[in-house]
Amino acid sequence: QLLKRLTDAETLEKFLHTRHVGQKRFSLEGGESLIPLLDLVISRCARHGAREIVMGMAHRGRINVLANIMGRPLDSLYEEPSGEDGPLSGDVKYHQGFSTDVVIANQPVHLALAFNPSHLEIVHPVVRGSVRARQDRRGDVLGYEVVPVILHGDAALSGQGVVMESLNMSQTRGFRNGGAIHVVINNQIGFTTSDPRDVRSTLYCTDVAKMVEAPVLHVNGDDPEAVAFAVRTAVDFRYTFHKNVFIDLVCYRRHGHNEQDEPLATQPMMYRRIQSHPGTRTLYAQKLVDEGVLRQDDADHMVDACRARLEAGESLSAPAVSDFRETYSVDWSRFRQPGPGPATALSRARLDFLGARVTTLHHEVELHSRVQKVLDDRRKMHSGELPLDWGYAETLAYASLLDLGLNVRISGQDSARGTFFHRHAVWHDQKRERRQSGVYIPLEHLHDRQGNFTVIDSLLSEEAVLAFEYGYATADPDTLVVWEAQFGDFANGAQVVIDQFIASGEAKWGRLCGLTLMLPHGLEGQGPEHSSARIERFLQLCAQDNIQVCVPTLPAQMFHLLRRQMLRPLRKPLVIFTPKSLLRNPASVSALGDLAGGEFQTVIDDVRHPVSATRVVVCSGRVWFDLEAAREARGLDQIALVRVEQLYPFPESRLREILAAYPQAATLVWAQEEPMNQGAWYQTLHHLNHCAPAGQRFHYAGRPAAAAPASGYASRHRAELDALIHDALEAGHEN
Repeated sequence: QLLKRLTDAETLEKFLHTRHVGQKRFSLEGGESLIPLLDLVISRCARHGAREIVMGMAHRGRINVLANIMGRPLDSLYEEPSGEDGPLSGDVKYHQGFSTDVVIANQPVHLALAFNPSHLEIVHPVVRGSVRARQDRRGDVLGYEVVPVILHGDAALSGQGVVMESLNMSQTRGFRNGGAIHVVINNQIGFTTSDPRDVRSTLYCTDVAKMVEAPVLHVNGDDPEAVAFAVRTAVDFRYTFHKNVFIDLVCYRRHGHNEQDEPLATQPMMYRRIQSHPGTRTLYAQKLVDEGVLRQDDADHMVDACRARLEAGESLSAPAVSDFRETYSVDWSRFRQPGPGPATALSRARLDFLGARVTTLHHEVELHSRVQKVLDDRRKMHSGELPLDWGYAETLAYASLLDLGLNVRISGQDSARGTFFHRHAVWHDQKRERRQSGVYIPLEHLHDRQGNFTVIDSLLSEEAVLAFEYGYATADPDTLVVWEAQFGDFANGAQVVIDQFIASGEAKWGRLCGLTLMLPHGLEGQGPEHSSARIERFLQLCAQDNIQVCVPTLPAQMFHLLRRQMLRPLRKPLVIFTPKSLLRNPASVSALGDLAGGEFQTVIDDVRHPVSATRVVVCSGRVWFDLEAAREARGLDQIALVRVEQLYPFPESRLREILAAYPQAATLVWAQEEPMNQGAWYQTLHHLNHCAPAGQRFHYAGRPAAAAPASGYASRHRAELDALIHDALEAGHEN
């Protein structure tokens, strides 16, 4: 069997090399032992009880894995789709994912290979997130039934920081999977021109595994029987101790970085040795012939038979299960329906029930005085004595979803309490340790049939944690998955995840995802670092209705927005620019009636609706409150202030309708607190002018273009804000 799978791996590569001359495929030649290795990993895990195996890998050897392990037909990889005008952009063949069901030891096993861009190790935490979602769905706490198998390149493993982040995350409560099986395709060269002395500062590429004390089995790829022993040891270790384990498959790479490369130009000594090397399959076949296990004719016949199957277009892998119906599979077709969806308002009776549950202690907990004040205020909000603040409205949104049996998962560096001391989803007893029942989570105590609520104070990572949550959201559409940045600009530490997965995953791979990002945003005199969540960058990524970008300014808006995300039969990533100082602004409050009625408003008209207004100022976010306070203080009654709460998909029809209701408005202004080259101005100007009455256009009021997001000096911040308000409300603007 080892020889057969080596033959399949090698013959496939040679077949592709002659059939598709000169095309990039990032071949596995030199590392063919990976195919029997993965075969053995899957069968060994199945013997231990695995029912799902999720794999992640970069491009090296991916086509071979897709064909020989996953059973994906080669024609589907190399044939271009017929429709060039479809909504999907597609992706190159060596980024493609696939899933299938196979029978191993008389048991069906679901295999999934995650889609991955060229960013190598970024798929590692994505796979972990997908696995965790599947484990949670099954109640597989220790990871017996769902197993992550993560393939690495040697240079990427030692060179990319997301590996460290992911390993550091792997044993924490909110992110553990019961251990992953790691396989390093160690071809001893990072890319064709690299010098081994420049690839890393450690002896082994796997030395990063020491940080979690994961055992590493270094094995010669030219010794398939040693590879088999390493697999048995690694899988058994993982199932015994539920921790990470590494197999370092030491091999080589017959071609350059890709098949169009010439490795002799920069690695002459190494590649002369590789050219004279007979290959793993040849060496192992000769070993078996020498031992009398088979004859040379039998070994040659295996190659001929494999080539014949390829020429006939037949699969080299075991047949997939044809009539198997996976109990825990997800039907994503129900989440492709555009439209408004069900109403997001909640009956007053249900709000009363849920409000009582989340403001009642069901066992004795002595709270900190400030937290007790939050609880007391929420009880007053529930009774109508106080208006609703953001923390309570958000809590009621989660409670309403849990009430329906949906799940909620929130992670971030301060998510349980909230960076700005507003959420308090977890109450801590001041006199007992956590492990001694010293915490109480109100949203876990609604009723017996509620969904699962998980809130995690994550490790200090953005890239790995956001990638994990993306992977989770792509595997479970019935969970509201929220990642919250401590401050919005910290999201740029995870830009790869935002660009390569969140914004483009559906267009490239058809992968739906309902992940929600909460990014605190607002220029409030705190300096350049904690001010801007970079609205402009997210809007630049918007096209083909790929994501939603919203800037709610009221607690009720947040309530309806979170409910809309889960209740409508559509799954798109949601980016919410959340407030900071507005969390405690007495003007930014709502009433219980706003939750019991209404919906998320993409645009909020001026509540005064001055029909004779001569100027309409349109803005988004917290700057509205500065403008409204100045307008009222200056008695500028002929100005209408309009808020755009959803920047993408831009609500043109609604804004056009509102602007048409001000027929005397001769001046239209877009005001923003961000510098001119940032914020929404450049990305929404065309939308704004589409909505303007004939012959009119919008004028800009705001800070001038700047390299940094905000000033670090309080006096300068105030002067810029005063100038912004003047330009928006009183300055003349020429058409």
